[in-house]
Amino acid sequence: MKTNHSFCLIAILSYFISFSQINFSDSALQLGLSTNCGTPYLGSGVSFFDFDNDGWDDLSFATEDGQGLLFYKNTNGNFNLIDLNIPFLNSPTKQINWVDFDNDGDKDLFVTSNIDGNKLFENLGNSNFQDITLSSGLPTQNMFTNGATWGDYNNDSYLDVFLSNKDLTIDTFTPNYLFKNNGDGTFTNVSTNAGIDAFRHQTFCSVFLDINNDGWLDIYTSTDKAYNLNQLYRNNADGTFTEIGASSNTDLEFNAMTTTVGDYNNDGWIDIYVTNLGDSALLVNNGDETFTDMAIATGCEFGSTGWGAIFLDADNDTDLDLYVSGSLYSNPVLKSAAFHEQLIDGNFVIPNTAGFYNDEYNSYSNAIGDINNDGRPDFAVANGNNQSICLWENQSTNSNNWLKINLEGTISNRDAIGSKIEISIDEEKQFRFTHCGEGYMAQNSGSEFFGLGTNATIDYLKISWPSGTEDIFFDVSANQVLDITEGDSTLSTENFELSTIIVYPNPVKNELHIKHKNAINKLLITNALSQEVYATKKAFTNPNIDVSHLDSGLYFLTITTNNSSIVIKFIKH
Repeated sequence: MKTNHSFCLIAILSYFISFSQINFSDSALQLGLSTNCGTPYLGSGVSFFDFDNDGWDDLSFATEDGQGLLFYKNTNGNFNLIDLNIPFLNSPTKQINWVDFDNDGDKDLFVTSNIDGNKLFENLGNSNFQDITLSSGLPTQNMFTNGATWGDYNNDSYLDVFLSNKDLTIDTFTPNYLFKNNGDGTFTNVSTNAGIDAFRHQTFCSVFLDINNDGWLDIYTSTDKAYNLNQLYRNNADGTFTEIGASSNTDLEFNAMTTTVGDYNNDGWIDIYVTNLGDSALLVNNGDETFTDMAIATGCEFGSTGWGAIFLDADNDTDLDLYVSGSLYSNPVLKSAAFHEQLIDGNFVIPNTAGFYNDEYNSYSNAIGDINNDGRPDFAVANGNNQSICLWENQSTNSNNWLKINLEGTISNRDAIGSKIEISIDEEKQFRFTHCGEGYMAQNSGSEFFGLGTNATIDYLKISWPSGTEDIFFDVSANQVLDITEGDSTLSTENFELSTIIVYPNPVKNELHIKHKNAINKLLITNALSQEVYATKKAFTNPNIDVSHLDSGLYFLTITTNNSSIVIKFIKH
Protein backbone atom coordinates (compact mmCIF):
# COMPACT_ATOMS: atom_id res chain seq x y z
CA MET A 1 0.00 0.00 0.00
CA LYS A 2 1.35 3.40 -0.97
CA THR A 3 1.39 5.96 1.85
CA ASN A 4 0.71 9.62 1.16
CA HIS A 5 3.32 11.15 3.46
CA SER A 6 2.32 14.71 2.54
CA PHE A 7 -1.26 14.06 3.63
CA CYS A 8 -0.11 12.50 6.91
CA LEU A 9 2.16 15.44 7.63
CA ILE A 10 -0.66 17.92 6.96
CA ALA A 11 -2.97 15.97 9.26
CA ILE A 12 -0.40 15.95 12.06
CA LEU A 13 0.30 19.66 11.66
CA SER A 14 -3.43 20.44 11.66
CA TYR A 15 -3.78 18.43 14.86
CA PHE A 16 -1.15 20.46 16.70
CA ILE A 17 -2.19 23.79 15.19
CA SER A 18 -5.72 23.18 16.47
CA PHE A 19 -4.40 22.68 19.98
CA SER A 20 -2.15 25.71 19.84
CA GLN A 21 -5.09 27.96 19.02
CA ILE A 22 -6.90 27.26 22.30
CA ASN A 23 -5.51 28.92 25.39
CA PHE A 24 -7.06 29.82 28.73
CA SER A 25 -5.48 31.69 31.64
CA ASP A 26 -6.75 32.10 35.19
CA SER A 27 -7.19 35.89 35.35
CA ALA A 28 -9.13 36.04 38.62
CA LEU A 29 -6.58 38.06 40.61
CA GLN A 30 -5.74 40.44 37.76
CA LEU A 31 -9.43 41.21 37.17
CA GLY A 32 -10.47 41.77 40.79
CA LEU A 33 -11.50 38.35 42.12
CA SER A 34 -9.39 37.72 45.22
CA THR A 35 -11.78 35.65 47.30
CA ASN A 36 -12.93 32.07 47.81
CA CYS A 37 -16.20 30.30 48.55
CA GLY A 38 -15.02 28.78 51.84
CA THR A 39 -15.43 25.09 52.58
CA PRO A 40 -18.91 24.24 51.33
CA TYR A 41 -20.05 20.64 51.60
CA LEU A 42 -20.12 19.27 48.03
CA GLY A 43 -19.55 22.73 46.63
CA SER A 44 -21.49 25.93 46.05
CA GLY A 45 -22.82 27.63 42.97
CA VAL A 46 -21.76 30.35 40.53
CA SER A 47 -23.76 32.60 38.21
CA PHE A 48 -22.02 34.34 35.28
CA PHE A 49 -25.03 36.48 34.40
CA ASP A 50 -25.61 40.18 33.70
CA PHE A 51 -27.70 40.99 36.78
CA ASP A 52 -27.97 44.76 36.13
CA ASN A 53 -28.78 44.67 32.41
CA ASP A 54 -25.82 46.84 31.36
CA GLY A 55 -24.50 44.44 28.71
CA TRP A 56 -21.63 42.99 30.77
CA ASP A 57 -21.72 39.53 32.35
CA ASP A 58 -21.43 39.86 36.14
CA LEU A 59 -20.44 37.19 38.66
CA SER A 60 -22.37 35.94 41.69
CA PHE A 61 -21.14 33.28 44.11
CA ALA A 62 -22.94 31.26 46.77
CA THR A 63 -21.03 30.37 49.96
CA GLU A 64 -21.54 28.34 53.13
CA ASP A 65 -19.14 29.84 55.67
CA GLY A 66 -20.99 32.96 56.73
CA GLN A 67 -19.68 35.10 53.88
CA GLY A 68 -23.13 35.45 52.39
CA LEU A 69 -23.65 35.99 48.68
CA LEU A 70 -20.78 37.55 46.74
CA PHE A 71 -21.74 39.91 43.90
CA TYR A 72 -19.07 41.12 41.47
CA LYS A 73 -20.08 43.80 38.99
CA ASN A 74 -18.32 43.68 35.63
CA THR A 75 -17.14 47.12 34.54
CA ASN A 76 -15.43 46.99 31.14
CA GLY A 77 -13.85 43.63 31.91
CA ASN A 78 -12.87 44.24 35.54
CA PHE A 79 -14.80 43.01 38.58
CA ASN A 80 -15.67 44.88 41.76
CA LEU A 81 -17.36 43.43 44.84
CA ILE A 82 -20.58 45.37 45.45
CA ASP A 83 -23.45 45.44 47.94
CA LEU A 84 -26.84 44.92 46.31
CA ASN A 85 -28.76 45.73 49.51
CA ILE A 86 -30.20 42.24 49.70
CA PRO A 87 -31.30 41.08 53.17
CA PHE A 88 -30.38 37.62 54.46
CA LEU A 89 -26.85 37.31 53.21
CA ASN A 90 -25.15 35.32 55.94
CA SER A 91 -26.89 31.96 55.68
CA PRO A 92 -25.30 29.06 53.78
CA THR A 93 -26.41 29.00 50.15
CA LYS A 94 -26.13 26.62 47.21
CA GLN A 95 -27.38 28.05 43.89
CA ILE A 96 -28.07 31.54 42.55
CA ASN A 97 -30.64 32.19 39.80
CA TRP A 98 -31.14 35.64 38.33
CA VAL A 99 -34.60 35.38 36.78
CA ASP A 100 -37.37 37.73 35.69
CA PHE A 101 -40.17 35.69 37.26
CA ASP A 102 -42.73 38.54 36.99
CA ASN A 103 -41.90 39.66 33.42
CA ASP A 104 -41.29 43.28 34.45
CA GLY A 105 -37.94 43.64 32.69
CA ASP A 106 -35.52 43.45 35.63
CA LYS A 107 -33.78 40.48 37.20
CA ASP A 108 -35.12 39.07 40.44
CA LEU A 109 -33.03 36.78 42.63
CA PHE A 110 -33.71 33.21 43.73
CA VAL A 111 -31.28 31.53 46.12
CA THR A 112 -31.32 27.91 47.26
CA SER A 113 -30.10 26.60 50.59
CA ASN A 114 -29.88 23.11 52.01
CA ILE A 115 -29.86 24.43 55.59
CA ASP A 116 -31.95 27.59 56.04
CA GLY A 117 -34.55 27.43 53.28
CA ASN A 118 -34.76 29.03 49.83
CA LYS A 119 -35.34 32.74 49.25
CA LEU A 120 -37.00 34.76 46.49
CA PHE A 121 -36.11 38.46 46.27
CA GLU A 122 -38.12 40.76 44.03
CA ASN A 123 -36.15 43.47 42.25
CA LEU A 124 -37.91 46.77 42.99
CA GLY A 125 -35.44 48.80 40.93
CA ASN A 126 -32.44 50.95 41.84
CA SER A 127 -30.73 48.03 43.63
CA ASN A 128 -33.64 47.56 46.00
CA PHE A 129 -34.66 43.97 46.68
CA GLN A 130 -37.51 42.70 48.84
CA ASP A 131 -37.80 39.22 50.35
CA ILE A 132 -41.16 37.93 49.08
CA THR A 133 -40.64 34.23 49.80
CA LEU A 134 -43.57 34.04 52.22
CA SER A 135 -46.04 36.06 50.15
CA SER A 136 -45.07 34.19 46.97
CA GLY A 137 -46.28 30.88 48.34
CA LEU A 138 -42.88 29.25 48.03
CA PRO A 139 -41.95 27.19 51.11
CA THR A 140 -40.07 29.05 53.83
CA GLN A 141 -38.97 25.93 55.70
CA ASN A 142 -35.80 24.07 54.79
CA MET A 143 -36.39 21.91 51.72
CA PHE A 144 -32.76 20.72 51.58
CA THR A 145 -32.59 22.23 48.09
CA ASN A 146 -29.38 21.84 46.14
CA GLY A 147 -30.33 23.09 42.68
CA ALA A 148 -33.12 25.01 40.96
CA THR A 149 -34.06 25.30 37.31
CA TRP A 150 -36.60 27.65 35.75
CA GLY A 151 -38.75 27.07 32.68
CA ASP A 152 -42.27 27.65 31.39
CA TYR A 153 -43.56 24.08 31.46
CA ASN A 154 -47.17 25.02 30.61
CA ASN A 155 -46.37 27.76 28.05
CA ASP A 156 -48.38 30.44 29.83
CA SER A 157 -45.51 32.97 29.50
CA TYR A 158 -44.49 32.78 33.17
CA LEU A 159 -41.42 30.92 34.41
CA ASP A 160 -42.01 28.02 36.78
CA VAL A 161 -39.38 26.49 39.06
CA PHE A 162 -38.30 22.90 39.74
CA LEU A 163 -36.46 22.30 43.03
CA SER A 164 -33.86 19.53 43.32
CA ASN A 165 -33.86 18.48 46.97
CA LYS A 166 -31.06 16.45 48.54
CA ASP A 167 -32.26 15.57 52.01
CA LEU A 168 -29.37 14.07 54.00
CA THR A 169 -31.30 13.57 57.24
CA ILE A 170 -32.70 10.28 58.46
CA ASP A 171 -36.04 11.37 59.89
CA THR A 172 -37.32 13.60 57.07
CA PHE A 173 -38.57 12.78 53.61
CA THR A 174 -38.24 15.55 51.02
CA PRO A 175 -38.97 14.82 47.35
CA ASN A 176 -38.35 17.13 44.42
CA TYR A 177 -40.99 19.80 43.80
CA LEU A 178 -42.45 21.63 40.81
CA PHE A 179 -43.91 25.07 41.57
CA LYS A 180 -46.19 26.70 39.01
CA ASN A 181 -45.93 30.46 38.53
CA ASN A 182 -49.47 31.84 38.78
CA GLY A 183 -48.56 35.10 37.04
CA ASP A 184 -49.59 37.25 40.01
CA GLY A 185 -46.42 37.03 42.09
CA THR A 186 -47.38 33.71 43.67
CA PHE A 187 -46.50 30.06 43.10
CA THR A 188 -48.41 26.81 43.64
CA ASN A 189 -46.94 23.38 44.35
CA VAL A 190 -48.31 21.29 41.47
CA SER A 191 -45.94 18.33 41.85
CA THR A 192 -48.60 15.70 42.54
CA ASN A 193 -51.06 16.87 39.89
CA ALA A 194 -48.25 17.23 37.35
CA GLY A 195 -47.01 13.67 37.90
CA ILE A 196 -43.76 14.41 39.75
CA ASP A 197 -43.31 11.46 42.08
CA ALA A 198 -43.24 11.92 45.87
CA PHE A 199 -40.22 9.74 46.58
CA ARG A 200 -36.96 10.88 48.15
CA HIS A 201 -34.27 10.98 45.47
CA GLN A 202 -31.24 12.85 46.79
CA THR A 203 -31.19 14.91 43.60
CA PHE A 204 -28.24 17.21 43.02
CA CYS A 205 -29.52 19.17 40.02
CA SER A 206 -32.15 19.18 37.27
CA VAL A 207 -32.81 21.01 34.02
CA PHE A 208 -35.76 22.02 31.86
CA LEU A 209 -35.14 20.91 28.26
CA ASP A 210 -37.11 19.98 25.16
CA ILE A 211 -36.01 16.45 24.28
CA ASN A 212 -38.39 15.91 21.35
CA ASN A 213 -38.64 19.40 19.82
CA ASP A 214 -42.38 19.57 20.41
CA GLY A 215 -42.23 23.02 22.02
CA TRP A 216 -42.99 21.76 25.54
CA LEU A 217 -40.26 21.68 28.18
CA ASP A 218 -39.40 18.34 29.75
CA ILE A 219 -37.38 17.81 32.97
CA TYR A 220 -34.25 15.74 33.58
CA THR A 221 -32.85 15.05 37.06
CA SER A 222 -29.41 13.89 38.29
CA THR A 223 -29.57 11.78 41.44
CA ASP A 224 -27.23 9.84 43.73
CA LYS A 225 -27.67 6.17 42.83
CA ALA A 226 -28.44 5.06 46.40
CA TYR A 227 -31.75 6.89 46.13
CA ASN A 228 -33.21 5.73 42.79
CA LEU A 229 -32.12 6.47 39.25
CA ASN A 230 -31.95 9.60 37.15
CA GLN A 231 -35.37 10.58 35.85
CA LEU A 232 -36.66 12.04 32.59
CA TYR A 233 -40.10 13.60 32.76
CA ARG A 234 -41.69 14.00 29.32
CA ASN A 235 -44.13 16.90 29.09
CA ASN A 236 -47.57 15.71 27.97
CA ALA A 237 -48.60 19.25 26.89
CA ASP A 238 -51.58 19.18 29.25
CA GLY A 239 -49.96 20.23 32.52
CA THR A 240 -48.73 16.73 33.34
CA PHE A 241 -45.54 14.71 32.86
CA THR A 242 -44.76 11.04 32.26
CA GLU A 243 -41.51 9.59 33.59
CA ILE A 244 -39.70 7.83 30.69
CA GLY A 245 -36.23 7.27 32.13
CA ALA A 246 -36.20 3.54 31.39
CA SER A 247 -37.61 3.69 27.86
CA SER A 248 -35.34 6.60 26.93
CA ASN A 249 -32.15 4.98 28.33
CA THR A 250 -31.54 8.00 30.57
CA ASP A 251 -32.20 6.31 33.95
CA LEU A 252 -28.53 6.22 34.87
CA GLU A 253 -27.58 4.26 37.96
CA PHE A 254 -24.53 6.04 39.26
CA ASN A 255 -23.53 9.02 41.40
CA ALA A 256 -24.94 11.61 39.01
CA MET A 257 -23.95 15.23 39.64
CA THR A 258 -24.49 17.72 36.81
CA THR A 259 -27.23 18.15 34.23
CA THR A 260 -25.37 19.86 31.38
CA VAL A 261 -27.15 20.13 28.05
CA GLY A 262 -26.33 21.21 24.51
CA ASP A 263 -26.45 19.97 20.94
CA TYR A 264 -22.95 18.52 20.81
CA ASN A 265 -23.28 17.11 17.27
CA ASN A 266 -25.31 19.94 15.67
CA ASP A 267 -28.20 17.72 14.60
CA GLY A 268 -30.94 19.85 16.17
CA TRP A 269 -31.63 17.51 19.10
CA ILE A 270 -30.50 18.43 22.60
CA ASP A 271 -27.97 16.10 24.27
CA ILE A 272 -27.18 15.61 27.98
CA TYR A 273 -23.85 15.29 29.81
CA VAL A 274 -23.94 13.80 33.32
CA THR A 275 -20.87 13.67 35.58
CA ASN A 276 -20.18 10.80 37.96
CA LEU A 277 -17.75 9.34 40.50
CA GLY A 278 -15.98 7.53 37.69
CA ASP A 279 -16.94 7.48 34.02
CA SER A 280 -19.41 10.22 33.12
CA ALA A 281 -22.13 9.88 30.47
CA LEU A 282 -22.74 11.72 27.20
CA LEU A 283 -26.37 10.95 26.39
CA VAL A 284 -26.76 11.61 22.67
CA ASN A 285 -30.33 12.31 21.57
CA ASN A 286 -31.46 9.89 18.85
CA GLY A 287 -34.44 12.05 17.88
CA ASP A 288 -37.01 9.43 18.88
CA GLU A 289 -37.18 10.03 22.66
CA THR A 290 -34.25 7.68 23.25
CA PHE A 291 -30.62 8.42 24.06
CA THR A 292 -27.33 6.56 23.62
CA ASP A 293 -24.37 6.98 25.98
CA MET A 294 -21.41 7.93 23.77
CA ALA A 295 -18.99 9.22 26.42
CA ILE A 296 -16.44 6.42 26.18
CA ALA A 297 -16.82 6.11 22.41
CA THR A 298 -16.11 9.82 21.92
CA GLY A 299 -13.45 10.18 24.64
CA CYS A 300 -15.22 12.48 27.12
CA GLU A 301 -15.93 10.04 29.96
CA PHE A 302 -13.54 12.01 32.27
CA GLY A 303 -13.01 9.00 34.56
CA SER A 304 -12.61 10.96 37.80
CA THR A 305 -14.79 12.53 40.47
CA GLY A 306 -16.78 14.84 38.24
CA TRP A 307 -18.99 17.75 39.34
CA GLY A 308 -19.90 20.68 37.09
CA ALA A 309 -19.56 20.67 33.31
CA ILE A 310 -20.12 23.12 30.46
CA PHE A 311 -20.42 22.88 26.69
CA LEU A 312 -18.69 25.79 24.93
CA ASP A 313 -17.12 26.46 21.56
CA ALA A 314 -13.78 27.53 23.01
CA ASP A 315 -12.07 28.18 19.67
CA ASN A 316 -15.17 29.37 17.77
CA ASP A 317 -14.65 26.66 15.16
CA THR A 318 -18.39 25.73 14.98
CA ASP A 319 -18.40 22.71 17.31
CA LEU A 320 -18.91 22.43 21.06
CA ASP A 321 -16.03 21.58 23.36
CA LEU A 322 -16.46 20.41 26.96
CA TYR A 323 -14.96 21.40 30.32
CA VAL A 324 -15.48 19.25 33.42
CA SER A 325 -14.74 20.23 37.03
CA GLY A 326 -13.66 17.59 39.52
CA SER A 327 -12.02 16.77 42.82
CA LEU A 328 -8.77 14.94 43.45
CA TYR A 329 -9.52 14.00 47.06
CA SER A 330 -5.75 13.40 47.54
CA ASN A 331 -5.69 10.82 44.74
CA PRO A 332 -2.97 11.82 42.24
CA VAL A 333 -4.25 9.28 39.71
CA LEU A 334 -7.51 11.16 39.21
CA LYS A 335 -7.97 14.27 37.10
CA SER A 336 -8.99 17.38 39.02
CA ALA A 337 -10.53 18.87 35.86
CA ALA A 338 -10.34 18.40 32.11
CA PHE A 339 -10.87 20.48 29.00
CA HIS A 340 -12.01 18.31 26.07
CA GLU A 341 -11.61 19.70 22.57
CA GLN A 342 -14.03 18.33 19.99
CA LEU A 343 -12.39 17.25 16.74
CA ILE A 344 -13.90 17.32 13.28
CA ASP A 345 -14.98 13.67 13.59
CA GLY A 346 -17.04 14.32 16.73
CA ASN A 347 -14.54 12.77 19.12
CA PHE A 348 -12.92 14.58 22.05
CA VAL A 349 -9.27 14.89 23.07
CA ILE A 350 -7.64 16.56 26.08
CA PRO A 351 -4.92 18.91 24.78
CA ASN A 352 -2.03 19.69 27.11
CA THR A 353 -1.53 23.15 25.62
CA ALA A 354 -4.87 24.79 26.48
CA GLY A 355 -3.64 26.36 29.73
CA PHE A 356 -5.15 24.04 32.33
CA TYR A 357 -1.95 22.22 33.30
CA ASN A 358 -2.06 23.72 36.83
CA ASP A 359 -5.81 23.25 37.34
CA GLU A 360 -5.59 21.05 40.45
CA TYR A 361 -8.36 22.59 42.55
CA ASN A 362 -11.25 20.80 44.21
CA SER A 363 -13.71 22.40 41.83
CA TYR A 364 -17.46 22.07 41.73
CA SER A 365 -19.71 24.57 39.95
CA ASN A 366 -18.73 26.32 36.71
CA ALA A 367 -20.50 28.79 34.43
CA ILE A 368 -19.94 30.43 31.03
CA GLY A 369 -19.76 34.17 30.42
CA ASP A 370 -17.86 36.76 28.42
CA ILE A 371 -15.46 38.83 30.53
CA ASN A 372 -14.64 41.50 27.96
CA ASN A 373 -17.33 41.11 25.28
CA ASP A 374 -14.85 39.82 22.71
CA GLY A 375 -17.11 36.96 21.61
CA ARG A 376 -14.85 34.28 23.07
CA PRO A 377 -16.56 32.29 25.85
CA ASP A 378 -14.82 32.46 29.24
CA PHE A 379 -15.88 30.63 32.39
CA ALA A 380 -15.71 30.88 36.17
CA VAL A 381 -15.22 28.01 38.62
CA ALA A 382 -16.22 27.90 42.28
CA ASN A 383 -13.69 25.82 44.22
CA GLY A 384 -13.85 24.26 47.68
CA ASN A 385 -11.42 23.91 50.59
CA ASN A 386 -10.87 27.70 50.81
CA GLN A 387 -9.24 27.60 47.37
CA SER A 388 -9.43 30.76 45.30
CA ILE A 389 -12.09 31.27 42.67
CA CYS A 390 -10.88 30.60 39.12
CA LEU A 391 -11.76 32.89 36.23
CA TRP A 392 -10.59 31.18 33.06
CA GLU A 393 -10.14 33.87 30.43
CA ASN A 394 -10.22 32.72 26.82
CA GLN A 395 -7.01 33.97 25.22
CA SER A 396 -7.14 31.75 22.15
CA THR A 397 -5.06 33.09 19.29
CA ASN A 398 -7.13 32.17 16.25
CA SER A 399 -9.11 34.72 14.25
CA ASN A 400 -12.32 32.73 14.00
CA ASN A 401 -15.55 34.70 13.82
CA TRP A 402 -18.41 34.63 16.30
CA LEU A 403 -21.95 35.75 17.07
CA LYS A 404 -23.65 36.45 20.41
CA ILE A 405 -27.41 36.60 20.76
CA ASN A 406 -29.57 38.06 23.54
CA LEU A 407 -33.29 37.33 23.46
CA GLU A 408 -36.25 39.15 24.97
CA GLY A 409 -39.71 37.65 24.90
CA THR A 410 -42.93 39.61 24.44
CA ILE A 411 -45.57 36.91 24.03
CA SER A 412 -43.21 34.36 25.62
CA ASN A 413 -41.62 34.82 29.04
CA ARG A 414 -39.47 37.97 29.18
CA ASP A 415 -36.21 36.00 29.62
CA ALA A 416 -37.08 33.87 26.56
CA ILE A 417 -36.18 30.70 28.47
CA GLY A 418 -37.06 27.63 26.41
CA SER A 419 -36.20 29.21 23.06
CA LYS A 420 -34.32 27.40 20.31
CA ILE A 421 -31.83 29.28 18.14
CA GLU A 422 -30.76 27.90 14.77
CA ILE A 423 -28.14 29.27 12.40
CA SER A 424 -27.13 27.98 8.99
CA ILE A 425 -23.99 28.57 6.94
CA ASP A 426 -23.77 26.75 3.60
CA GLU A 427 -26.43 24.38 4.98
CA GLU A 428 -24.25 23.50 7.98
CA LYS A 429 -26.35 24.21 11.06
CA GLN A 430 -25.80 24.96 14.73
CA PHE A 431 -28.34 25.09 17.54
CA ARG A 432 -28.50 26.67 20.98
CA PHE A 433 -31.17 26.38 23.66
CA THR A 434 -31.89 28.92 26.41
CA HIS A 435 -31.96 27.89 30.07
CA CYS A 436 -32.04 29.36 33.57
CA GLY A 437 -30.32 27.02 35.99
CA GLU A 438 -28.28 24.38 34.18
CA GLY A 439 -25.27 22.32 35.16
CA TYR A 440 -24.12 21.78 38.73
CA MET A 441 -25.69 24.64 40.76
CA ALA A 442 -24.82 27.00 37.89
CA GLN A 443 -26.24 29.79 35.77
CA ASN A 444 -24.60 30.61 32.46
CA SER A 445 -24.60 33.93 30.66
CA GLY A 446 -27.89 35.14 29.22
CA SER A 447 -26.09 35.46 25.87
CA GLU A 448 -25.92 32.51 23.50
CA PHE A 449 -22.51 32.06 21.82
CA PHE A 450 -21.93 30.77 18.29
CA GLY A 451 -18.53 30.06 16.78
CA LEU A 452 -18.52 30.69 13.03
CA GLY A 453 -15.05 29.58 11.99
CA THR A 454 -13.82 31.67 9.07
CA ASN A 455 -17.34 32.50 7.87
CA ALA A 456 -18.17 36.21 7.81
CA THR A 457 -21.90 35.88 7.13
CA ILE A 458 -24.68 33.62 8.37
CA ASP A 459 -27.17 32.57 5.70
CA TYR A 460 -30.06 32.64 8.13
CA LEU A 461 -30.75 32.88 11.84
CA LYS A 462 -34.02 31.47 13.19
CA ILE A 463 -35.50 31.89 16.66
CA SER A 464 -38.21 29.45 17.76
CA TRP A 465 -39.85 31.06 20.79
CA PRO A 466 -41.83 29.21 23.50
CA SER A 467 -45.01 30.91 22.25
CA GLY A 468 -44.65 29.18 18.89
CA THR A 469 -43.59 32.40 17.18
CA GLU A 470 -40.66 32.10 14.77
CA ASP A 471 -38.36 34.96 13.77
CA ILE A 472 -35.94 34.54 10.90
CA PHE A 473 -33.16 36.84 9.70
CA PHE A 474 -31.09 36.50 6.54
CA ASP A 475 -27.48 37.45 5.75
CA VAL A 476 -26.43 38.13 9.34
CA SER A 477 -22.93 39.56 9.73
CA ALA A 478 -20.39 37.95 12.07
CA ASN A 479 -18.62 39.45 15.09
CA GLN A 480 -21.52 41.26 16.69
CA VAL A 481 -23.93 41.05 19.61
CA LEU A 482 -27.55 40.83 18.47
CA ASP A 483 -30.36 41.90 20.80
CA ILE A 484 -33.52 40.30 19.41
CA THR A 485 -37.03 40.93 20.67
CA GLU A 486 -39.78 38.44 19.88
CA GLY A 487 -41.46 39.51 16.64
CA ASP A 488 -38.52 41.58 15.37
CA SER A 489 -38.38 39.89 11.96
CA THR A 490 -41.97 40.57 10.91
CA LEU A 491 -41.87 41.49 7.21
CA SER A 492 -43.28 44.79 5.98
CA THR A 493 -45.48 44.01 2.97
CA GLU A 494 -48.85 45.25 1.84
CA ASN A 495 -50.40 41.80 2.05
CA PHE A 496 -50.51 40.47 5.61
CA GLU A 497 -51.01 36.87 4.49
CA LEU A 498 -47.85 36.94 2.40
CA SER A 499 -45.90 38.61 5.19
CA THR A 500 -45.82 35.32 7.06
CA ILE A 501 -43.97 33.42 4.30
CA ILE A 502 -40.45 32.30 5.20
CA VAL A 503 -38.02 30.94 2.59
CA TYR A 504 -34.66 29.49 3.66
CA PRO A 505 -31.76 28.84 3.39
CA ASN A 506 -30.67 31.64 1.10
CA PRO A 507 -28.16 31.06 -0.49
CA VAL A 508 -29.08 27.38 -0.93
CA LYS A 509 -27.21 24.29 -2.08
CA ASN A 510 -29.67 21.41 -2.17
CA GLU A 511 -33.12 22.06 -0.74
CA LEU A 512 -35.22 25.21 -0.40
CA HIS A 513 -37.69 25.28 2.51
CA ILE A 514 -40.89 27.33 2.50
CA LYS A 515 -42.92 27.98 5.64
CA HIS A 516 -46.38 29.54 5.62
CA LYS A 517 -49.38 29.31 7.93
CA ASN A 518 -51.77 28.61 5.00
CA ALA A 519 -51.68 26.42 1.91
CA ILE A 520 -49.59 27.47 -1.09
CA ASN A 521 -51.30 26.90 -4.46
CA LYS A 522 -48.53 27.48 -6.99
CA LEU A 523 -44.73 27.58 -7.06
CA LEU A 524 -42.66 28.90 -9.96
CA ILE A 525 -38.88 29.30 -10.28
CA THR A 526 -37.29 31.29 -13.10
CA ASN A 527 -33.65 32.04 -13.77
CA ALA A 528 -32.02 35.41 -14.47
CA LEU A 529 -33.08 35.10 -18.15
CA SER A 530 -36.75 34.70 -17.09
CA GLN A 531 -36.69 31.05 -18.19
CA GLU A 532 -38.89 28.68 -16.22
CA VAL A 533 -36.87 25.98 -14.44
CA TYR A 534 -39.48 24.69 -11.99
CA ALA A 535 -43.26 24.91 -11.74
CA THR A 536 -46.04 23.10 -9.94
CA LYS A 537 -49.74 23.70 -9.30
CA LYS A 538 -51.24 22.00 -6.27
CA ALA A 539 -51.93 22.74 -2.62
CA PHE A 540 -48.83 22.61 -0.42
CA THR A 541 -48.28 23.03 3.29
CA ASN A 542 -44.71 24.07 4.12
CA PRO A 543 -43.21 22.57 0.94
CA ASN A 544 -39.56 21.78 0.26
CA ILE A 545 -38.08 22.18 -3.24
CA ASP A 546 -35.12 20.14 -4.49
CA VAL A 547 -32.84 22.63 -6.28
CA SER A 548 -29.68 20.52 -6.23
CA HIS A 549 -29.82 20.10 -10.03
CA LEU A 550 -29.93 23.83 -10.76
CA ASP A 551 -26.84 25.68 -11.95
CA SER A 552 -25.27 28.22 -9.63
CA GLY A 553 -26.68 31.72 -9.93
CA LEU A 554 -29.61 34.04 -9.24
CA TYR A 555 -33.20 32.72 -9.33
CA PHE A 556 -36.69 34.09 -8.68
CA LEU A 557 -39.27 32.12 -6.71
CA THR A 558 -42.92 33.11 -7.20
CA ILE A 559 -45.23 31.90 -4.45
CA THR A 560 -48.99 32.07 -5.00
CA THR A 561 -51.62 31.67 -2.30
CA ASN A 562 -55.39 31.93 -2.74
CA ASN A 563 -55.43 35.45 -4.11
CA SER A 564 -51.92 36.89 -3.89
CA SER A 565 -48.39 36.32 -5.13
CA ILE A 566 -44.95 37.29 -3.93
CA VAL A 567 -41.57 37.03 -5.67
CA ILE A 568 -38.47 36.17 -3.64
CA LYS A 569 -34.92 36.23 -5.00
CA PHE A 570 -32.54 33.45 -3.97
CA ILE A 571 -28.99 32.41 -4.76
CA LYS A 572 -28.11 28.84 -5.76
CA HIS A 573 -24.56 27.79 -4.79
